[in-house]
Parts: sequence; structure tokens; C-alpha cells
Amino acid sequence: MVAPTGKTVVVSGGTDGMGRAVALDRLRRSDTVVVLGSNEAKGRTLQETAGADASRLRFLRADLSLIAENERVIANIADHHRRVDALVLCANRQSPRRQETAEGLEFVFALYYLSRYLLSYGLRPQFEQAEAPVIVSIAGVGLTAGSIDFSDLQQTSKYNAIKAQLQAGRANDLLGVAFAEQAESRARFVMYHPGFTRSGDVSVLGPVTRTAIRVLAMVGARSVDKAIAPVLGFLDEPPQAPLTARDRHKTVPSSLPTLDPERARRLAAHTEALLGRVRGSGEALS
Repeated sequence: MVAPTGKTVVVSGGTDGMGRAVALDRLRRSDTVVVLGSNEAKGRTLQETAGADASRLRFLRADLSLIAENERVIANIADHHRRVDALVLCANRQSPRRQETAEGLEFVFALYYLSRYLLSYGLRPQFEQAEAPVIVSIAGVGLTAGSIDFSDLQQTSKYNAIKAQLQAGRANDLLGVAFAEQAESRARFVMYHPGFTRSGDVSVLGPVTRTAIRVLAMVGARSVDKAIAPVLGFLDEPPQAPLTARDRHKTVPSSLPTLDPERARRLAAHTEALLGRVRGSGEALS
């Protein structure tokens, strides 16, 4: 039997895969869990699966690819929870073709990176009320493929689905570095790469790609339970260091070019400019 912890945990992308597994585990530990997701039906299914623990589960339906929706969710959490002990960032979805959100931003960049930026910074007042707050971003830290195209963050030319995922992944690496540099935040930032895992929603992909991924997953992917074990450890015992980068069970060296502090500060400045532009006029900034 697991020991109860009584924490408040927010999970983005918590109706599928690893996010869902983390949410259900924390509910079994008597935590209060706020799950963010775009699919109302999956939210109801999660409530049903939680059973007797569902009284401590709040599902907030939101399109996290939209700045306004992230800000609505942040305000809702602040209204209902004085304290947030942990934020687990899982929301991500591939897009075979370039899509723009209603706010004029490239979809993958907005969902995979920008929502994590907004939630991490937006929930800082709630982190400050926690004894040992922690943010766990589940992405691909340790990978060196992909780069940030500062001249075209929204990939308006020559969009490629893999390139979009890699750019957003490298942006998440830099988000962790920039966040950890802020002495005023007590929250510890953990970047965790679970490796190839039998997790996530592949319904947006073409039938050939979906089938290939499912076959490969059956042969070589880690189970969700194994993949989330380190995440649960980070929630139980947050690291002391401001930033932790882990590729499965190996520590990622901070000297990697993908974790360069100067580039992290540059991306943060670009992100703030983009947010200001979209909030002010509804126009995206590349």
C-alpha cells in the first residue's frame, strides 16, 4: 500500500499515456489532481477509472494551443487552489501538416512549447505556497537533433512535421534552463526524456505511420509504468538543484549546446515579445 502525500498536482495532457498514468497514481496517493485536456469524453473516462478517488480529481477541458485558454486555466487553478506542489507537463501532439491556431501561431510550437512556458510561469504564485514545488517537463532532453529557427519560429516556410517536433522539443530544453536561472522562483525544474514509450495519441497521423509506430512500440518501447517511475520519484522527492535534466536514468550534461543559457535567454525574450504581440493585437510574431 502506498503512503498518502496530500499534494496538489496539475497534469497537462493528463487524459492519455504517461500523463494519465501519473494522474491516476497521484490520486491513489490521496493527492488532489487537476488534469488539463482537450477531450471531454476522455476526461469523463478518466473520472470513471478513478472510481472512489474521483472526488479529488478536477478535469479542466482546454485547448492548450491557445494562449487565452492557458490563461483561463491558470486563473481557474488560482481560484480553486492556493497551493500547487507539482506541475507535470505532458501535452503534445504531432501535426503532419502545418496548422495555425485561432491566434495565428503554428500549432505544434503553441501546444508543445508555449503552453509549458505559460503554465510554468503562470503558476508561480501557487508554487510559492508549496513546501517543495517541482515542475516535470516530459519531452526529449538529451537529444541534439533539431534547432531553434529564430528567424521563423512559426515555420511559415517549408514546414516539416519532424522539424516542428524537434524545434519545440529544443525550445522546451531552453525553457527549463531559463526558468531555473530565476532566483526568485522556489520551484525546481526537471526535464525528463522517457525514451520510446508505448504512450500518447497517434490518431492524428496517417494510417501507415500509425501502424508503423504501433508495431515498433510492441517490439521495442518501454511500458508506461516503467517510463513514469522516475517522474513519480521526482514528485515524491523533488531535487535540490534548480534544474535537473535526465535522459531515462542518465543525467544529461549541462554543457550540451541544446542547454545553452544564452540561447535560453534569447528564446525567453522572443517568447515574451510574441506573447505581447498576440495579446495586444492578435497577430503572431515569427
